[in-house]
Amino acid sequence: MIWAFRSSILSVSVIIMSVSDAIPERAPIRLGLLLVEGFSLMSYASIVEPFRAANVLAGQEFYAWNHIAVSGSQVSASNHMTIKADCDMASAPECSRIFVFAAGDPASFKDRTCFAWLRARARRGTHLAGVSGGPYLLARAGLLEGYRTTIHWEHAPALAQEFPELELEPSLFVIDGARMTCAGGTAGMDLAISLIERDHGPALAARVGEWFIRTQPRTGTASQRPSLKERFGTVNMRLLRMLAAMEGALEEPLSRTRLAQIAGISLRQLERLCLAELGQTISATYLDIRLTRAEHLLRSTGLSVTQIALACGFRSASHFSRSYKQHTGSSPSAVREQG
Repeated sequence: MIWAFRSSILSVSVIIMSVSDAIPERAPIRLGLLLVEGFSLMSYASIVEPFRAANVLAGQEFYAWNHIAVSGSQVSASNHMTIKADCDMASAPECSRIFVFAAGDPASFKDRTCFAWLRARARRGTHLAGVSGGPYLLARAGLLEGYRTTIHWEHAPALAQEFPELELEPSLFVIDGARMTCAGGTAGMDLAISLIERDHGPALAARVGEWFIRTQPRTGTASQRPSLKERFGTVNMRLLRMLAAMEGALEEPLSRTRLAQIAGISLRQLERLCLAELGQTISATYLDIRLTRAEHLLRSTGLSVTQIALACGFRSASHFSRSYKQHTGSSPSAVREQG
């Protein structure tokens, strides 16, 4: 056991030496980590840890960073852990890249001073990256116009509604010139490793991936969510067409007849398929999808119950509340308080 442990240490040392010997010394790339109150700790760690590992494996400081608060000296994450900021926006140093971390309800963030600061940094040539809910802040600052964009799937409908001109993609991350957007969560690691590869080559990026037991590298175009096949446990193409149509039409639900047309079979055949493979009727399946979406909106946005009801295809807030409580046992207001 002692020999195995020493061998592991020697192996890591060889990795560090081989990578550092192959890369010449250069000035570190300075990163700004702008933390908005309630930011996701997972998204933050997934971004910063690969850069830290790159420094360790290369044996030199390729990256340096500063934690930046919108105001004050401390910022609380979504799990209530507090990070002490190195500076606020007014005293932040020049950075090559600034990562904007936001979660919770980014649509409610309306700090004009922050937006102006981001625009000023963009004018100076700083590359800006929005992570998790961060792209919402970049959009509010007017910094995503003309750029391909992604955001965490929970925030995508609200972002698309407020900024219909954005070219929004359901991908893990997007690098488009001086703008980067990332869905957050573990996708942050995919973005960070991609940037390390661009900066210092594929060998170091591969070593960083191995460091974090990343056995399946993911490209930016990978999907954020499991496929319909995985989520609903069916491979029947007719049902998959129906389910895709349902998820694409929540605000104005499609009729059962129209869904049967999209599936390419009769309504009676589609009902039988639903019961056989999904265990419930077409209407019940559609209602589950709409209520699931409503719950995400209740927990992650500041939209009113009436707005959520209409966005998910209910006639009124009262109709939505009755349906929600009947199927979940809780009222929308109770879920919002928990969230």
